Amino acid sequence: MKIKLFLIAFAITALTSNTFAGLKGSENQTGGDHPDMAWWQEARFGMFIHWGVYSIPGRGEWLMYQEHVPISDYAKLADQFNPHDFNPKEWVAKAKEAGMKYVILTTRHHDGFCLFDSKVSGFTSVKTGAKRDLVKEFADACHAAGMRMGFYYSLMDWHFPGVLPLGEPVSKVAMKSIADQAYAQVHELLSNYGKVDILWYDGMNPNDTLAWHSGELMAMARKLQPDILINDRSGLPGDFSTPENVVAAQSRPWESCFCMNRTWGYARYDRNYKPVHELLRLLTLCASQRGNFLLNVSPDGEGTIPVEQVEILTALGKWMKVNGKAIYGAAPSPIIAANLGMATRVGDKVYLMIQRWPGSTVPLAWCGSKVKSACLLSTGQYARIEQQGDRVWLHDMPEYPADPYLNVIELTFEGAPRSSEPAYR
Repeated sequence: MKIKLFLIAFAITALTSNTFAGLKGSENQTGGDHPDMAWWQEARFGMFIHWGVYSIPGRGEWLMYQEHVPISDYAKLADQFNPHDFNPKEWVAKAKEAGMKYVILTTRHHDGFCLFDSKVSGFTSVKTGAKRDLVKEFADACHAAGMRMGFYYSLMDWHFPGVLPLGEPVSKVAMKSIADQAYAQVHELLSNYGKVDILWYDGMNPNDTLAWHSGELMAMARKLQPDILINDRSGLPGDFSTPENVVAAQSRPWESCFCMNRTWGYARYDRNYKPVHELLRLLTLCASQRGNFLLNVSPDGEGTIPVEQVEILTALGKWMKVNGKAIYGAAPSPIIAANLGMATRVGDKVYLMIQRWPGSTVPLAWCGSKVKSACLLSTGQYARIEQQGDRVWLHDMPEYPADPYLNVIELTFEGAPRSSEPAYR
């Protein structure tokens, strides 16, 4: 094992030393405002996929660390990892059916196992049991379907001796080897798989941009993929922020990532799934504050997405087919219907996301524009409108909520929508 790691480290150094020298002085590359953010901010909804050798035992992606599994024992999982049911075309189709506009795959998690062909590691799907470049198959499926796609990449690699336990200092020798490997593998990912829309870093430990050559990583990525969007987990701001399992609106582009249950990687007996109406609430909460919602799926060791997750995706897709116009390209609404739930604005239309259905008359207030029409999207039914100043009543709506999850009413106005004076606070 030590001899193999030494040889790999030597190969990495040879591949990266000249490149680092060529990019010297780029530590201040922070990304800034990216000119190609428009499609991403229009999308609002994406799929995250956590998948790797940890999917075989099915106890989550942190199995190696949490159960203190020796590297030699954990490495045996790679020889068992031969996912016969892996069909990325089906994954992409499920994402599309759910109304998702981009897909992010974990090409390598903290355990160091690569789902792609890497010249600087022997711990890959190509050199072990599967004998396949699974990232290539995924990328090809996305490109064929016209689906925007991105690569998750963990900077840290637990596969290297001397990096665990977390919180302990990493030696300079180990740090250099891991950072050089990260640079080489990101170069491979952005060179060998066609257009890559998103680079989603994770696992930066220690939090040291100089040690990880974060500036050089940023410059290299933008050189290889000029249109790529990069997140904020390499120690630099990148193009967007990534709050995790929490909705935390930012003043800059942001995306909240959530798991469906309580684990990112496949966990056979984790049945703690969020109900569909809660996932729609989270999606709407993000969209109403100019944020994206990245929802995780966790295929098993054979490459099959659990049936519970497929059922959730199907339900989300049915809702999005009817109500997606309230999500895509959404921004905050000037008219706030706090008594009903949330609201988004798309163009000059306002969409009321009604979590608490009030009955056949839907009241709202603090509206500074004259409401011209109001349509319940799930049925196509129009309301009879009564308006007095900034108070509005939408009559002749169903007594009971027509949609079992989240009802949406589309409002159009005479002119642009605006709040009253004073506005709701």
